[in-house]
Amino acid sequence: MIIGPTLGRYFARHFIRAVLIVFGTVFALIYTLDLVELMRRAGDAEGASTSMMAMLALFRTPAVAEQVLPFAILFGAMATLLNLSRKLELVIARSAGVSAWEFLQPPVLVALLVGVVAITIYNPFAAHLKQHASQVEARIFAKSQKFQPGKEQWLRERRPEGEVIIRADQVIENSTTLNRVTFFNFKPDGSFLDRIEAKTATLEHGYWNISDGRVISAGAPPQPFSTKQVASALDAAQVRRAFTPPESVPLWQLPQVIERTEKAGLDATGYRLQFDVLIARPMLFVAMVLVAASFSLRFFRFGGVAKMVLSGVVAGFVLYVATELMQDLGGSGMLGTAVAAWFPAITGALLGVLALLYQEDG
Repeated sequence: MIIGPTLGRYFARHFIRAVLIVFGTVFALIYTLDLVELMRRAGDAEGASTSMMAMLALFRTPAVAEQVLPFAILFGAMATLLNLSRKLELVIARSAGVSAWEFLQPPVLVALLVGVVAITIYNPFAAHLKQHASQVEARIFAKSQKFQPGKEQWLRERRPEGEVIIRADQVIENSTTLNRVTFFNFKPDGSFLDRIEAKTATLEHGYWNISDGRVISAGAPPQPFSTKQVASALDAAQVRRAFTPPESVPLWQLPQVIERTEKAGLDATGYRLQFDVLIARPMLFVAMVLVAASFSLRFFRFGGVAKMVLSGVVAGFVLYVATELMQDLGGSGMLGTAVAAWFPAITGALLGVLALLYQEDG
């Protein structure tokens, strides 16, 4: 039986409102924390104003907030069902012959719709803003000595004339431009040759175009230069692959990035996993709704609401941890990317259905 349109819209409206409230609250919290961190870093950055930091934090927040969407669905579903149960609206619906499977149809359909919108519209938008934020951040903090810990990037290039190790303090994502870069040059026998420190370096066709730097070698004073070209056998796809994480690539660009990466002879597992994870996200949202429902349909007059809510939160957290674990296994190549992406969502949905079958029909 399909639930009536009026009652279905009523349940769907409550669910959408609860999800938006949860997501908006988390979004605001992430934005505030990121703004505080950026203001701390802006102390030594020339020309970094409060308005610029506020805009940069706004660009960075959507990509971070995307990771909490499953919890927004979980908490939104729990809040909706508990609120409807508290007002005895679910009791009235049941007395009218509406089963749990019927009044769960609107939240499930809304979760599917939110998942589709999240991967087709929100994800490309957030990835684009993240790339733009990387450019703005590199421009603002290019001369600053304060960098985020653990953000340094390293790259190794082997050439007939020796080995080069490249270190960059700031990287503009989805590009071949490095800021605050250092080239450590070694001879073929492994002995140190010299070090090049520069403000920026951009990989062109067959060479690095290095700007505003100096060459430091043993037994000689530093030699400053405005521009310098250093030969390189690296391909632009290799540099982008090394410095652009899969989560920074929009969904619509992932197939092209996968194809380009594989043609360059590089491992595209990370990009394949990200693509499969995004495609499986609507199913994960449905699993979150079913998990929430299995812990939120108890009548308030029976008591034990706090324990029920805690159990639902723990179950959702376990499902999220299982999802992250499977993704790690998929990223390491121990599992296929499709299995790693779809297994937690399908398993969580089946367990939620099993729990509901036991409660409603058992």
